[in-house]
Amino acid sequence: MDRRKFVKSAGIMAALSSMNLSNLQAADPAVLKLIRIVSTQSDFEREKLIRPFGFKGGYLTELWQVISKMQSESGISRIGIATQSILYGDSDLFSHHSEADGNTMMYDLVNRALDIVKQTPFRTPVELIDKILPKVIQEGKKITGKQDLNINFVYNALISVDNAAWLTYAAENKFSTFEAMIPEQYQKALSHRNKKIAIMYQIPYGMPMQDLKNAVKQGYFVFKIKTGAPGSQSEMLQADIDRLSLIHETLKDLRTEQTENGKLIYTMDANARYEKKETLLKYLDHARKIGAYDQILLFEEPLNENNEERVDDIDILIGADESVHDEQSAIRRLDQGYKVMVLKGIAKTLSLSIKIAKLAAERNVPCMCADLTVNPILIDWNKNLAAHLAPFPVINMGMMETNGDMQYVNWKNMVNYHPAASAPWMIPKNGVFELNSDFYERSGGIFEPSAHYESMF
Repeated sequence: MDRRKFVKSAGIMAALSSMNLSNLQAADPAVLKLIRIVSTQSDFEREKLIRPFGFKGGYLTELWQVISKMQSESGISRIGIATQSILYGDSDLFSHHSEADGNTMMYDLVNRALDIVKQTPFRTPVELIDKILPKVIQEGKKITGKQDLNINFVYNALISVDNAAWLTYAAENKFSTFEAMIPEQYQKALSHRNKKIAIMYQIPYGMPMQDLKNAVKQGYFVFKIKTGAPGSQSEMLQADIDRLSLIHETLKDLRTEQTENGKLIYTMDANARYEKKETLLKYLDHARKIGAYDQILLFEEPLNENNEERVDDIDILIGADESVHDEQSAIRRLDQGYKVMVLKGIAKTLSLSIKIAKLAAERNVPCMCADLTVNPILIDWNKNLAAHLAPFPVINMGMMETNGDMQYVNWKNMVNYHPAASAPWMIPKNGVFELNSDFYERSGGIFEPSAHYESMF
């Protein structure tokens, strides 16, 4: 694998598309309705995980599924769904509270945000989030008592609010597809129709190696390795190195038909746990030593958000995730040599994600979509985003992470909550989601009501 060639060509390859939709009718801001929300409600379900799920130096045992309902002045009513991940949102807050307390605080913030929405007329959800964000941030600090509350905690609390706003806005303006509802200025960045999306198979800290072998048999070929193990920086690095050795020993001789050389692809995600670039380089040196380096396509958010070191001298793609919470922070990371934008429409709102996608497209920087261990309906919200981005370099298709099927005790029932539960584009095949015309016509089912979640009100 010629790593430098791939990194340098990333921008060029990101400009390719399976199908360009430049002639789509976009949402024209001049004719959009002014929407006023007059009533709101919310509820949640606690979903247990099969085993403690480790990342960012901590472990989750359950994830709350939050549902927000909005009714507009004209009588239109829609619900939005979210998965709360307190550990992702603010790992420091998570470490100082019980898991239930953290979830309770975020759910409280959801309801404060819904109250603010009732005071805030809007024409697009992007406009709504821009208007309410400063107030929601202040409410978050009050609720948690944490003045340095990570903004990702706030964005995570806004997911169900944002999704409900998108569906309400679409209904008010009679948009029936994901493509149609995207405002005009963001259409170009989301003007593609990938026929396939590669699924990033996540490997958390404690996953048994037999699970990886089984995954390869099922056709998965992109493996996302969670780094940033618990402990001090030296303890973390040693644990990460040992874990990579074990994983590579398990996977190195296995092959796939999805890549040119038949080798599996690795990506890494440290969730900003590495404090210094020196630590990252030591990890990559170990990858070279054991022969794993050439299989590494991407390293997501290796460094702490406050780290200012440049990374453009590293010849693998370095992606920005947690540190990107507005256009300014995205530009900062791009200027530091980051060559991939990691989008999390299901963790940081679709409204923010399409802004970052637009910025990335203008700079010919590829994007991929990461997961938050979300439920099946949210997978298709994320899938819509991944489907419409330019194909990812090297693999020449969309790329997204999804791991809920490996984590939730109640996964089979959760799949049945999806209004398109039997659709073929929901089912992984040889490590990819295959997207047909039905997927694009139905927009992954996100406009269709879920009887289960609707019945909660």
